[in-house]
Amino acid sequence: MITEFERQIAKFFGSPYAVAVDSCTHALELCLRYKGVEKLVVPKRTYISVPFLANKLGIELEWKDETWQDYYELGSTKILDAAVLWGYNTYKKDTMMCLSFQYRKHLNLGRGGMILLDNKQDAIALKKMSYDGRHPDVPWREQNIKSVGYHYYMTPETAKLGIEKLPAAIAKKPKIWSISDWPDLTQMEVFK
Repeated sequence: MITEFERQIAKFFGSPYAVAVDSCTHALELCLRYKGVEKLVVPKRTYISVPFLANKLGIELEWKDETWQDYYELGSTKILDAAVLWGYNTYKKDTMMCLSFQYRKHLNLGRGGMILLDNKQDAIALKKMSYDGRHPDVPWREQNIKSVGYHYYMTPETAKLGIEKLPAAIAKKPKIWSISDWPDLTQMEVFK
């Protein structure tokens, strides 16, 4: 179920590979960890969980005054927060583009995310990272796990729901998000 959902989302967005995860924030986190990013650069207006990743990962946080639409890049990392993007063939080449299927998003699964990318080795590594460092198709007890992983995989039930809802999402015009949909996070007490 999960592999089929990944295939369908990759095909729609025009990406060679897709890695399903349990949330867009975890997709971003996995990409940041995988690339070893030491400074997180985010717009002042975005979802609050994104800058929280700096604290979680023990890396520097830098705010950027940026007007963006559909997606933005985390600094110059080629990691894109595309949580609100929905569109046929919109994958940006040579990036790790992170999608959201949270309940307010165009493809509403309640929870879930996806990493779109065009490098097979990166896709395999990120898939293993999302599955506790293991290959998802082999029982973990039968593997010699060589790398740290995280419990961030998408469940088969969520993937099944995604496959069921995808045709309607493709047929429906997406909401256009604007920068005013997010407050200036630098004004929040938690970031002062």
